[in-house]
Amino acid sequence: MLVSVNWLKNYVDVGDISPEELAEKITKTGIEVDGIEYIADKSSGVVTGYVESCEKHPNADKLNLCQVDVGDETLQIICGAPNIKQGQKVAVAKPGAVLPGNFKIKKVKLRGVESNGMICSLQELGIEEKYVPKDIAEGIFVFSDDTVIGESVAPLLNLNDAVLEFDLTPNRADCLNMLGVAYEVAAILNQNITLPDESVEFSSEKATDHVLVKVDDPDLNPYYGAFIIKDLEIRQSPLWMRNALMAAGIRPINNVVDITNYVLLEYGQPLHAFDFDLLNSDRIVVRRAKENEKMVTLDDVERNLSSNNLAITNGTEPVALAGVMGGKNTEVNNDTKTILLEAAYFNPKSVRRTVNETGLRSESSTRYEKGIDPNRVYRAGKRAAYLLQQYAGGTVLAEPAIFDELDRSEKIVAINTAEINKRLGTQIDTDEISVILNRLQFSFEQHGDEFSVTVPTRRGDINIFEDMLEEVARIYGYDNLPFTLPEGSSQAGGLTKQQLLKREVKGYLESSGLMETITYSLTKDELAQMFISPEIDKLNPNKVRLAMPMTEDHKTLRLSLIPELLRTVSYNLARNQRDLAYYELGKVFISNEKELTNQPKEKLRASGVLTGNWLAHLWQQEKKQVDFYLVKGIVEGLFDFLDIQIDFKQAKLNDLHPGRCAAITLNHQTVGYLGQVHPKLEKTLDIKETYVFDIDMDYVFEVYRNTTSYQPIPKYPSVSRDIAFIVDENVQAGDIQEVIEETGAPLVQNVYIFDVYKGEHLEEGKKSIAISLLYQDPEKTLKDDEVEQSYQEIVAKVNDQFDAYVRS
Repeated sequence: MLVSVNWLKNYVDVGDISPEELAEKITKTGIEVDGIEYIADKSSGVVTGYVESCEKHPNADKLNLCQVDVGDETLQIICGAPNIKQGQKVAVAKPGAVLPGNFKIKKVKLRGVESNGMICSLQELGIEEKYVPKDIAEGIFVFSDDTVIGESVAPLLNLNDAVLEFDLTPNRADCLNMLGVAYEVAAILNQNITLPDESVEFSSEKATDHVLVKVDDPDLNPYYGAFIIKDLEIRQSPLWMRNALMAAGIRPINNVVDITNYVLLEYGQPLHAFDFDLLNSDRIVVRRAKENEKMVTLDDVERNLSSNNLAITNGTEPVALAGVMGGKNTEVNNDTKTILLEAAYFNPKSVRRTVNETGLRSESSTRYEKGIDPNRVYRAGKRAAYLLQQYAGGTVLAEPAIFDELDRSEKIVAINTAEINKRLGTQIDTDEISVILNRLQFSFEQHGDEFSVTVPTRRGDINIFEDMLEEVARIYGYDNLPFTLPEGSSQAGGLTKQQLLKREVKGYLESSGLMETITYSLTKDELAQMFISPEIDKLNPNKVRLAMPMTEDHKTLRLSLIPELLRTVSYNLARNQRDLAYYELGKVFISNEKELTNQPKEKLRASGVLTGNWLAHLWQQEKKQVDFYLVKGIVEGLFDFLDIQIDFKQAKLNDLHPGRCAAITLNHQTVGYLGQVHPKLEKTLDIKETYVFDIDMDYVFEVYRNTTSYQPIPKYPSVSRDIAFIVDENVQAGDIQEVIEETGAPLVQNVYIFDVYKGEHLEEGKKSIAISLLYQDPEKTLKDDEVEQSYQEIVAKVNDQFDAYVRS
């Protein structure tokens, strides 16, 4: 909601406080002011002037030589605007004036003729192009004939106005209009409020003699009022109204349309004007639309309607979509003389359904969806009729045609001083609470400390005691609430075990060089079945789809974090970011139900994607690309950090390279995988060689034991021995490593595989696995024969178990 401070001053005396101070006070009472924008940058030396004469420039076809009276002198000004004419009153920047953007006006010569100033357009005075009326978008602005010459244009064009942008929560629909904001500001500043003039003069002729209103669905439309205004003159609306609309972000069109928009913003009550002659009927019938019934809306789009849509008809065909948009067939135009003015109350759910089906959302539908004040519907119609009478010369017919089954009852909420002070921890006395209720303009009955508050219908957000408690607290001032600690024993909050572990895991991954990414939990339907970890896949999970997805890209709950991470990689690669390393700690959603009756189970996963260069030292001409072993090292480092023993098993998984893929096992149970994305899939996703990992963190956290351990620094020297075994090429190096660790314990402290070789000098089908052994005894210095004995035991065990021999 955009709130013009100058417009607000029509209802509330805000005194001398600046827009910034006003914004701060409003924010402190519960409505956040997102920002403040001034209508235009400050200018000086711009006044109104009268064009006494306008002749063609002697040396230029498209320029005009004007003599302009600015009150204290007459200036010769050259102007190129196409709409400049003799007899106009215009905005003139005199020599020495400064326009927005620090543009200084000087005396100049144009095509050999002196020009002393500048005749200005609205754009040159700092008003945004989108708010400038179309008829003067290419020319200068012309004031009305009654404008005084020589006055500053700033107040006339509202250039000195500031606009506050409200960030309203859904419950504060009462502030989606200027009167609602006025009530709020009046309560904050403890001021009275001045209500708009609704004193319309009705003619002796009756509207009910010309039109009948019939509503077929009172539950969707409990109130419909039809005013008839005759003898209208379609022209420009008054300048003050155009200024107000532009400040609110609405482009002025003509007096009839502008008045309906103005009252919409003023009262929060949508109105619609039908050209009564084009209605071709003496009836307004509000009914559900027929299936596939068609109408053309004001945006020139033909709409296929359904029975979910409420239509305003002339008894035969639709002329408007209730609460959303009018029809092209009854649009007000320059020849309109008589209008039917609609002031109605439509069910918010009905309007919302129509908006969702048609995709049309407007200022009117937004207010209907959030709820309007039932006691302002008729008053808004009267206010618009009054303005049409004043500024369009209209004759307002008496006794508007009305259908009325609208509930206007006000809610009663009971509060008491003791309970308010107990909840707030304050010592507000009863008299102060009554003052606050008066400031809010809530009527009430008081019996001692007990209040029975009648909540006005404009405040549809107040229903229970807690709502009134909030009203008292915010007007009393949140800054005035005491700072207290809870009574009794209390303890500062701390992180749970899992929260702490999640932070530590994130810290490790980030220290390893990965950047955290948060992706959508919803993904494309075809991506939902990709990169599923084996332990999840064996559960045969079903896709969990949204009943009403916002987009096709986000309609299915993910079973893996990898697909959306790969889309992030693809997005960044397309923008020349080639070296990428991302991780995410997030949930996947598992369900075995074909028809979802229970919520899916949420499982925490740690996933990562890496591509491009891992290391690049250009000066040393050194590069290290991401590969399988780099990712394996990161995963191993994570489990070393958690002091958990894992194993890697060669695997073939869908969507991964068949030769560069491994399953991660913990306690003989699969907990994830790592590997390279399948080359065909890489081509489909338009990514380079990319590696991924995915780990079941729920199970990892379950296994994790936070036990304090200590290993003293060895005092005795270590001995290293290298050995190379010749084995069949299908033997896994990891299996040999396990046998060595088991056989060599406790003297063998570390087993490190540093080379695997196949090729020349080896038999067909054989390979060489080179292993480094580190021997150390924490209690003594090892002797050569002890090392040799262990070494020979290891050789014998490996040779026997894997049909191996030691390479010479």
